Amino acid sequence: MVGRRKALLFTLCFLFVSLPSLSSSSLPAFQTLAPNSHSLPSASPVSFQPDSEPDSESLLGSEFESGSDDSESSITLNLDHIDALSSNKTPQELFSSRLQRDSRRVNSIATLAARVPRRNVTHAPRSGGFSSSVVSGLSQGSGEYFTRLGVGTPARYVYMVLDTGSDIVWLQCAPCRRCYSQSDPIFDPRKSRTYSTIPCSSPHCRRLDSAGCNTRRKTCLYQVSYGDGSFTVGDFSTETLTFRRNRVKGVALGCGHDNEGLFVGAAGLLGLGKGKLSFPGQTGHRFNQKFSYCLVDRSASSKPSSVVFGNAAVSRTARFTPLLSNPKLDTFYYVELLGISVGGTRVPGVAASLFKLDQIGNGGVIIDSGTSVTRLIRPAYIAMRDAFRVGARTLKRAPDFSLFDTCFDLSNMNEVKVPTVVLHFREADVSLPATNYLIPVDTNGKFCFAFAGTMGGLSIIGNIQQQGFRVVYDLATSRVGFAPRGCA
Repeated sequence: MVGRRKALLFTLCFLFVSLPSLSSSSLPAFQTLAPNSHSLPSASPVSFQPDSEPDSESLLGSEFESGSDDSESSITLNLDHIDALSSNKTPQELFSSRLQRDSRRVNSIATLAARVPRRNVTHAPRSGGFSSSVVSGLSQGSGEYFTRLGVGTPARYVYMVLDTGSDIVWLQCAPCRRCYSQSDPIFDPRKSRTYSTIPCSSPHCRRLDSAGCNTRRKTCLYQVSYGDGSFTVGDFSTETLTFRRNRVKGVALGCGHDNEGLFVGAAGLLGLGKGKLSFPGQTGHRFNQKFSYCLVDRSASSKPSSVVFGNAAVSRTARFTPLLSNPKLDTFYYVELLGISVGGTRVPGVAASLFKLDQIGNGGVIIDSGTSVTRLIRPAYIAMRDAFRVGARTLKRAPDFSLFDTCFDLSNMNEVKVPTVVLHFREADVSLPATNYLIPVDTNGKFCFAFAGTMGGLSIIGNIQQQGFRVVYDLATSRVGFAPRGCA
């Protein structure tokens, strides 16, 4: 009897050690890429036309106070890429501009994340100006995606950039001391019935860690400076925003009378960051602290990208990973990346310790809608890249391109097998489609591995790798999820 038990125990142990790991041998090693069906996206026109001003009757029953207890309402908006506002550029020029924006943004985010002081630093103005600035997480003021929404009453419709790397909502306002060129008329708060300046003593003003104040009018002032010298300065105010005939009242926003820098076409920015002054932070009760977006692969899809606020934002097929808190910076969405698989096997050199967010807020991994190319801390990137090169050794190599050091000549090829890539977050494995990491970089069939290394400690999951997933931000339960094929 004892012998039979020993034999059974041996058999169970053998089975246990022989079971394949979900994160290694059970994963497929290769998937198919069709190079001829993917090319550099052009500046196609926006997928929506300028909205007419809704009449008052059509808004009855659709007006909500920010902070209302109505948690069942949801709003869906189409998104377009910022390239749609640059219709005079070729696909190659658009891609080059995108990589330049990307580099500036990554540098700005890395600088901000490495700062020891608090995020917002400003002092009382002297003679109506600031002696130092409120610093946002956004580089040069242009995220990658925008939508159309109404500002004020009656609503004036403008293009606004949506960005998870910024907490501030702002737009250009008349009268302008300096304003850049935008696609719509400048918003004039004097023509809105719902515009109101914020007193210096207001809680909204105090949320700007150390707010500016116009001592003569006793009204709150804001200033946002960006990494390239761009800035916006003006009155911190409250206003009604209209999203497809749904009005959200009392949103605190910056009404910028002095705006300068590399801003592109849009009237301003709707910050979707994790901080209290972002749009989700201000309207958490209204939308049950939930929003999501799905960004389409613009080189292969005619569907629009979209953003959803409210309970409808949460996909049933999403795999969730917990959000982490950074003690010195609350703007960004930090997650825990445990490892990466390439070709069905965990990459040995990519350890969870490389991506750790330490106790004082250094390092870590963020999800960012405004960064295009995923940046990984350099040791992890090199290990991952080398594993991919081994798996793709049958493909014809091509010279490096810009920040990409692993490129292939796939011209005249209808179909190729490429190694699979899986990102292993805590509690969520995200298997990337081939088009999310091997992308066209010119019109001659050159494709490059769309990751890059960074010398800093912060890693960033960019929007190329997010394409096709519905990325769900469930702030009520402090988690972010990824639902494949989420743009349908």
